[in-house]
Amino acid sequence: MDHRREGDVVLDFPSPAVDLPTWRAAIAAAVVPLDIRAEDGITFRGQLRRATVDHVGIFQLVTTPHTVRRTPELISVDDARFYKVSLQLSGSGTLEQDGRAATLKPGDLAIYDTHRPYRLHFSEPSQAMVMVFPQELVDLTPEEVSCVTATCFPEGHGFGRMINPFFVELGRNLDQLHGTFASRLVHSALDLMVTMLSQELHERHDTPARGLGREVRQHILRRLGDETMTPASIAAAHYISLRYLYTIFSEEGQTVSAWIRSRRLERIRRDLADPLHTDRSISAVAGRWGLHDAAHFSRIFKAEFGESPSAYRRRHLSQDLPIAV
Repeated sequence: MDHRREGDVVLDFPSPAVDLPTWRAAIAAAVVPLDIRAEDGITFRGQLRRATVDHVGIFQLVTTPHTVRRTPELISVDDARFYKVSLQLSGSGTLEQDGRAATLKPGDLAIYDTHRPYRLHFSEPSQAMVMVFPQELVDLTPEEVSCVTATCFPEGHGFGRMINPFFVELGRNLDQLHGTFASRLVHSALDLMVTMLSQELHERHDTPARGLGREVRQHILRRLGDETMTPASIAAAHYISLRYLYTIFSEEGQTVSAWIRSRRLERIRRDLADPLHTDRSISAVAGRWGLHDAAHFSRIFKAEFGESPSAYRRRHLSQDLPIAV
């Protein structure tokens, strides 16, 4: 096995093909445990390449016919919560989740949630790219994403004409995902995917309440850098009561303030790992997103990500770049 580390990127190239027990163990270690079974009468063989960039795993998989199940028994309440985006590159597959089934042909893309049961079936040899990322990296609620899981986004329709080819090239160029700019590229891919999902939600799944909730969150995201933003000002901007604003977020298991804080911390984290912001001090990066109290910011950043902002920045940027602290 050729194994090398470049900054925050890990490239892993196993031997050309592995058997089913080895495949199960590799997938469970890399993502989550799955029930994987070969097609009757066909010996399973699989090939895997992967890159991990800033908490986002990108996998290129080549497999013989098989079925994958994420069963309720394999899901624990303590499991980390991930989304997967699957892009079919060759062959075809069927994804089932939340009462829907999507048939994926080459160039088609779909999203699914590892914290709920799903099934993938590949009746023929296939190649796919799978992107795995924590749910908190997406500015959509789990309830919203559940409306578009197992939905096929074809390459030749709508935003898929522009977005799917980007994912295709990302999967085909895993060896290019190294150095300090890899994180920026991967997060751009996630932003494109959220744009596609948001359009689908707007066109097919909007209700007045859901539309208002999304409008409120977009309002907050546009003003994350405004330290004067408060729940009262957010409610006033949308002509709703403060109590109703709290209800919107409580139905998603959150508070307004906690959601704002998590979004600010995520933007700051991304900027600290971005080589385009190396000339900014950490306090300037935090202030850009509305957190001007340096001691308070450092404390909540460490509580959220397990290390200080300066340690995080040093770990994610090349040592030969000048870094403002």
